[in-house]
Amino acid sequence: MIPIIISIVVVIIVICAIAAIYNNMVTLRNRIDNAWQNIDTQLQRRLDLIPNLVETVKGYALHEKEALAAVTNARNATVAASSPEDKMAADSVLTGALRQLFAVAEAYPDLKANTNFVQLQTALEDTENKISYARQSYNDCVLNYNNAIETFPGVIFAGIFQFKERTGFEAEHAAQTAPTVKF
Repeated sequence: MIPIIISIVVVIIVICAIAAIYNNMVTLRNRIDNAWQNIDTQLQRRLDLIPNLVETVKGYALHEKEALAAVTNARNATVAASSPEDKMAADSVLTGALRQLFAVAEAYPDLKANTNFVQLQTALEDTENKISYARQSYNDCVLNYNNAIETFPGVIFAGIFQFKERTGFEAEHAAQTAPTVKF
């Protein structure tokens, strides 16, 4: 009778351990999804500010059509992106286009003094800071999740329960360089 009780207890402990590992992986995966939603919210906030920024700059820098078109095209590509990976890539292009636009704006003292432009620039800077923080949080969640599914004993159950590795947010090479200003 004692061996049967011991066997039942061992089976219960093993089942509880498997359930705990599974629940941990699900929790970590859900944190990634939540972190992405936070990024997506801030990206949408930035996308909503961009048309006003472009219109404000147009009034002062009509011959800077290339920079304005780059921002508009990058914004449209970001709006059209559907998967997190596509949005990450489109966002990097948009960030570079915005940096180029702000670099162009440096050549226009009247524009830099315009209240609307200053307010939009401040709002975009605030949004960029929030996006940066949200990206960091997302990458932390991805790291924790990937560690959980790639280390023992999680690696055993990750394959069984179809948990796949996730990719963190990486800045594109072009977004890491300073913009050039054409005069």
